[in-house]
Amino acid sequence: MTLIYEPEEDSFLLKEVIEKKVPLLIKKNELIKVLEIGVGSGIQLKTFFNVGVKRENIFGVDINKDAVLHCKNLGFNCFESDLFSKVKEKFDLIIFNPPYLPTDENESEDSRLITTGGKNGSEVINLFLKDAKNYLNKDGRIFLLVSSLSKKIDWRRYEKKLLGKKKIFFEELKVYELKRIKNIKKN
Repeated sequence: MTLIYEPEEDSFLLKEVIEKKVPLLIKKNELIKVLEIGVGSGIQLKTFFNVGVKRENIFGVDINKDAVLHCKNLGFNCFESDLFSKVKEKFDLIIFNPPYLPTDENESEDSRLITTGGKNGSEVINLFLKDAKNYLNKDGRIFLLVSSLSKKIDWRRYEKKLLGKKKIFFEELKVYELKRIKNIKKN
């Protein structure tokens, strides 16, 4: 049985950031094109639509077929993809609420797929960060949710700015806005 990630504190924090920041982005570009990696229940896709992003400019992917089907049934452009593996276009905004917890061997495999980001909790995040810059338009940005439990995140390719945070139980959740660092010097 495959699970669809239901909204929790992390989803609600990301939703708040979208509600606050995306209307400002729409003022600069009313045709803003957005991509969500890991659509889950579709909460963020609905939030984009509710704040004024045109439905035809809202895209989503998920590794979970059930989540993709669910979001297609909500009327959104969604397809199955492992991170960017089947993404062909570029976007003005990419958002990701990744699996960010370190591996817990006692967790079921279905649950682990939607919550666990690898041994350090950052392996999925680092794969995302490695490729995400290739899918951003010139002045594109990323909203990325991370946890204080995720260790060894590789931020080297990006400027980051904190947009929101929330302390819960045993961790602190943060949403960062990331922009590509211009003119990275190669050794």
